[in-house]
Amino acid sequence: MFLLSGFVILYPLIVSIVWIMGAIFFGILQRQLPLRRPSKSDAEPLVSVLIPAHNEEATLDQVVASISDMTYRNVELILIDDGSDDQTLTVMRTLQHQYQSQLTVKVVPIVQNGGKANALNVGLKSAKGEFLLCVDSDSYIDKNALDQMMLRFYNDPKTGAVAGRPVVRNRTTLLGRLQLLEYIGIIDIIKRGQAFITGHITTVSGVIVVYRKQAVEEVGGWTVEALTEDIDMTWQLYTKHWHVEYCPQAVSWILVPEHMRALIRQRRRWARGGLEVLVRNRRLIFTGNLAEQWLLVDMIVSNFWALCCTFGVLMYFLTMLFAHAVILDGGILFVLTLISIVQFIIGFTSSQRQGYVDWQDLLLLPMYFIFYWVVNLISCITALGSFFIDPKRRGVWSSPDRGV
Repeated sequence: MFLLSGFVILYPLIVSIVWIMGAIFFGILQRQLPLRRPSKSDAEPLVSVLIPAHNEEATLDQVVASISDMTYRNVELILIDDGSDDQTLTVMRTLQHQYQSQLTVKVVPIVQNGGKANALNVGLKSAKGEFLLCVDSDSYIDKNALDQMMLRFYNDPKTGAVAGRPVVRNRTTLLGRLQLLEYIGIIDIIKRGQAFITGHITTVSGVIVVYRKQAVEEVGGWTVEALTEDIDMTWQLYTKHWHVEYCPQAVSWILVPEHMRALIRQRRRWARGGLEVLVRNRRLIFTGNLAEQWLLVDMIVSNFWALCCTFGVLMYFLTMLFAHAVILDGGILFVLTLISIVQFIIGFTSSQRQGYVDWQDLLLLPMYFIFYWVVNLISCITALGSFFIDPKRRGVWSSPDRGV
């Protein structure tokens, strides 16, 4: 029991310190080693913007408007309707007519809902660009985002994908504001740390990512059986020795669930997608490079930690119930809290400087710590159960819970 408690406490402590240090040096490296920029005489390569959608009639106009406002101009827009049963296809036709004088707009209808990966594969057939910008239909991107991401490809011909940075925009509810803190205090820090320490990231962000078309075609496109196409594609690229980079300067403003049940469902899907990728790429634990081995082992250990933590919490409450004793190490709790605060402050400082978050959001910090661990523990445990009960489940789209 002592070893179990030690592992439950020390694992997040050690991992947090590692990611914090990596994130700090990632920022230093970006400032000291700026990327080379193409000369003005270099032609901009064509980028095909793929926007798959299912029942997104209310949000499509904003994402298309953001694409038309980008400073990177050599783009074509491909709108993919994946079996919607609302007016999504009609809205796409209207937007095609509205923006036809500004950029090439193609509308690709799919009769039957086959999921995001299938929709992207269908859209790929119509893409003429050398690069593919994939954006979710309920988000919009910063006008300079694509310029920042394309610099990574210019500087490294082996780069197969560049992931951008999601920032929450629906903040009118408590749940939305808590997720804002999570994206800037956890997700961004982890990706910065992974990028510096390993040169890899566990996954691109499906809401904003640019792929080299050659790399996508080399791996055979997106896996339609995958529940999370972005995690799966990331690791497919690694198996073909492509690089995947993180570009926090490229921002996508996203909508997040505003009801707890929908949030748990989303995170369970993410966790299960990670398990699928882990099982599908298990051979890389032995044959991959050191960075890939480390990330896969970390995925295994994090799932094992979730099981141990759940067991530890259960034993804690049983001890309270039957022994009427409370076993808490105040020193350990203080250190864990301090590390969490430091990790959040790093993300907050960067985001506050760029106007993505306000200092008033710090008032939610105590609730945020509880929110993060509870949501992710529940999601991880239920994903493990779902994976072993129904390992062949395929991903299709349903109408999401996203506040506006």
